Amino acid sequence: MTSRNSCAIVVLLLTVAGCASGERPAPVATPPSGPPASEAYNADQLTQALLTDIPGYERSGVPQSGQYGSLTAVRNSLQMQQAVKLDKPQCTSSTRAVSSENAVWSAPSALVAFGKGRDQTVSETLMAVGPDVAVQQVGLRVPASCRSLRVGVGGRWAAGSIVEGSGARIGEGSRTVGVATTVGTATAKTWYVVLRSRGYLATITLYGPGATQDEAERLAQQAYQQAERILP
Repeated sequence: MTSRNSCAIVVLLLTVAGCASGERPAPVATPPSGPPASEAYNADQLTQALLTDIPGYERSGVPQSGQYGSLTAVRNSLQMQQAVKLDKPQCTSSTRAVSSENAVWSAPSALVAFGKGRDQTVSETLMAVGPDVAVQQVGLRVPASCRSLRVGVGGRWAAGSIVEGSGARIGEGSRTVGVATTVGTATAKTWYVVLRSRGYLATITLYGPGATQDEAERLAQQAYQQAERILP
């Protein structure tokens, strides 16, 4: 299996982890407090609030900014997903739940990526969404039927498992999801954290064989602190 196909499997499973499949969001203790939509941050402001340095990692290119659906990284992910098949077709619509919502797809956004060695990456996305949308995204839960999957690319299949971490709360609300994919004898891990705060939604994604929940949440805390310092 090529590295591109392996990456496609990881991207698909990562997106699946955010599916809601009609389930109600979990209760959120803190009420939304972000600015009204008319005062939402623009893409330039979000770019300035991204992490600029992560010890041990090197930044991969320049940050991307614009509407979420127009970002090159997002569009590339969608293209890779088109080559992937699920052994549970009923989960297909759930894999696109976040990207298909206009409020998210059209949101002003900024994205930056970092790499360590050849097989570990970190990416951060900030997007300006209304408080209702932010609460909904943080409140998404993985349906039981989507927590174990097999996905295929080019006639090869990979086993995947998805878990929801019970990690520390970050910002005004957050969720942590872990994904493990096995292709042949190799296992790749992805941990991502989605958090919300004053008028923005942030996602930190950590991918690599050595990815851990603790590191993902530590990076998310750093991203949150950086955004809080920069955004007015």
